[in-house]
Amino acid sequence: MSLFEIVGALLALTAGLAYVNERHLHLPAPIGVTLGGLVTSLALLLIGALGPERRWLTGILAHVNFEQVLLEGLLGILLFAGSLGVDLDELIRLRGPVLVLSVAGTLLSTLLVGTAAWCVLRVAGLGIPYLWALLFGALISPTDPVAVMGLLRSTGASRELSTLISGESLFNDGVAVVLFAILLGLVTGGQDASALEAGRLFLREAVGGSLYGLAIGWVAYYFLRRVDEPTTEILITVAVTTAGYSLANRIGVSGPLAMVLAGLLVGSRGRAFAMSEATRMRLDNFWTVVDEILNALLFVLIGLEVLLLPVRPSWLAVALAMVPLILVIRFVTVWIPVRLLAIRRQFGPSTVRMLTWGGLRGGIAIALALSLPTGEERRLLLLLTYVVVVFSILVQGLMVRRIVRSLQPRRAVDMDA
Repeated sequence: MSLFEIVGALLALTAGLAYVNERHLHLPAPIGVTLGGLVTSLALLLIGALGPERRWLTGILAHVNFEQVLLEGLLGILLFAGSLGVDLDELIRLRGPVLVLSVAGTLLSTLLVGTAAWCVLRVAGLGIPYLWALLFGALISPTDPVAVMGLLRSTGASRELSTLISGESLFNDGVAVVLFAILLGLVTGGQDASALEAGRLFLREAVGGSLYGLAIGWVAYYFLRRVDEPTTEILITVAVTTAGYSLANRIGVSGPLAMVLAGLLVGSRGRAFAMSEATRMRLDNFWTVVDEILNALLFVLIGLEVLLLPVRPSWLAVALAMVPLILVIRFVTVWIPVRLLAIRRQFGPSTVRMLTWGGLRGGIAIALALSLPTGEERRLLLLLTYVVVVFSILVQGLMVRRIVRSLQPRRAVDMDA
């Protein structure tokens, strides 16, 4: 099957599921299309070997390298598109909470989730090395900016709360990638565990990626100021997300962080000082359409991936047991920083509750799990990751909408867990 046929088939399925959701389910697009993909997968699993449709669809999925498609393709585009709409002034005002949640929260969550997974798996007779459990903690702890921002657009949350949740999700990737890279090197025996090595990786990935993103964002801004033709300006932003992201991967810096910083710069200074009103409208419309189409495609792929997962009853039971544990740990790792920060600043109502339920996991966690070395541990952790991600998108996503609606009539300004 050719690449064009695979893309065509996936887009046709995505369009069909998006239509059913919009026409009948009326759920937020990330939830609706993920649910549609999951239901399609489960239906085909029930059909079993007698269903030629299942063999056709699994054949398509077998040709789709989810890790490569997301980490080396869609992610840069989605992060740039998402960060274009973030209020930079509000993000700067909230830089303290965003930094603490992104760094301290992710580090603490990795340790707690990894330890909890190690204990639960040992009790279930599925013990794995502690480093493998920490790997799971590192890949599942960061909130997924694609999932988070795709949902926040439909919730109607306040500007401050939306910026806080999306800001954390945009920046905690860098910390998670460094942790994951260090732990993966320890597991495979290709890296030492020294603090010097950890610092080097952090400088290269996080700091290097941030500086690189600001640099290409400034270059884009320079060229945007010198033309006033919408198509040309849109092409400049497309070049940032494609060539810029590819070059980041080549030179070994964090592509996701680079796209976030470039998108913030273009979306703030570029939109304000380098574009006419006509260009701003066309640019926003273009990136909104691209973002929504690729988001829908990504979440359909997440729903369909169950067809390729190794499922054993004992593994599934452990995965279901980990879901509430990870949710409790998310609450703890949000509650502690927010309580400490509340000494010097005021938060809106139910901030901790919103950050807890709004901490969605998505395709990035699955892609990182797919990058684990082949073996029994990889298959087990992949199933755990998938179950947590699906719960996060379907259940937490719906809870966030209900929480936001319940808060809208309220006027309280003090923080409530």
